[in-house]
Amino acid sequence: MTLQRFTFRAMAAENEIQIHAEARSADAAARAAVEEVKRIEAKYSRYRHDSLLSRINARAGAGPTDIDEETQQLLAFADACYRQSGGCFDATSGVLRRVWRFNDGAAGIPADEALAAVLPLIGWQRVVLGEGTVRLPLRGMELDFGGFGKEYAVDRAALRLRDCGVESGMVNLAGDLAILGPQPGGVPWRVGIRHPRNPDAIIASLPIYSGAIATSGDYERFIEAGGVRHCHVLDPRTGRSARGFQSVTVHASSCVVAGTASTIAMLKGAAEGRAWLESLGLPYLCVLEDGGIVNAMGEKVGAI
Repeated sequence: MTLQRFTFRAMAAENEIQIHAEARSADAAARAAVEEVKRIEAKYSRYRHDSLLSRINARAGAGPTDIDEETQQLLAFADACYRQSGGCFDATSGVLRRVWRFNDGAAGIPADEALAAVLPLIGWQRVVLGEGTVRLPLRGMELDFGGFGKEYAVDRAALRLRDCGVESGMVNLAGDLAILGPQPGGVPWRVGIRHPRNPDAIIASLPIYSGAIATSGDYERFIEAGGVRHCHVLDPRTGRSARGFQSVTVHASSCVVAGTASTIAMLKGAAEGRAWLESLGLPYLCVLEDGGIVNAMGEKVGAI
């Protein structure tokens, strides 16, 4: 049984599936997993005008939109994240991208007036969830699954692999991972954690037997101004960038849990974010704003 590798592009990223299996069965399993990722992208991408999410957003300020059970469950998850995070994880905060343009090299930090124009459109508590329906009450409001959509796709792809009989494999969507069992002989997978300031280096290599790994950080999309890094992890309460961490990595049973836990920690900042992670009881590794590294026990173990 050899390690089969499959690469594909989805969700604006290069992704990989690895499977320990005979070539033919691995190929069929990988195809099923890739199809599932692309199904989720087509259904929930905010960049596709024909997606369900775009249809919901187009009806903001009007009547409700019918939704299926899958979407109902994802919205229930978004609701739980909002409540458990004290409001700092908000699936209506995607409107902030109208004033934060991280892909525009000439863009600067949005002025207070620009933020004031979009902040009134943020507020998960206004979303009306019915039985099989959802309604955004204000014109211009949006739902955005960017905080957990990719992680959900990781979990769903891993489930498809398991349904195909895969007992040892890994799904990697742009660095967010799900792992199905150890490698042959009980050997763990080695997961490298990227250096947040040097993309060619890693700060740790973790032995992982199962579960999922997700990282939130300030290094994928950001604007530097006055020696301060303003990243794409934005606080829905202020419209400003999260501060206190360079990156937060969490190991959990599912990628949606790992991903939302790491993002909420980023949004809460260093002190409160670390307390939040400790309360969850999940293994984590954080790189603080000053480069210090903190492990799951809250002990400072080094610096970068």
